[in-house]
Amino acid sequence: MGALRIVLTVIFIIVCISLVVLVLLQEGKSEGLGSIGGAAESYWGKNKSRSMEGRMVKVTKYLAILFMVLAIVLNLNVF
Repeated sequence: MGALRIVLTVIFIIVCISLVVLVLLQEGKSEGLGSIGGAAESYWGKNKSRSMEGRMVKVTKYLAILFMVLAIVLNLNVF
């Protein structure tokens, strides 16, 4: 059981570092003055989920969920 806890802790650390890096790489959600002219309704505004930025948002969500699950599992004191 000790080896499983060590493996989960290493995975937890990797997830933590990855989550921090992904959050720092993302752009802010504020559109600034672009929203006044309707720039948010452009082709790129509608297809954001297919871009690299959209993929980073999805990966961030999954890593955050994995972070929470691992934090709960590691604090159960079952190992």
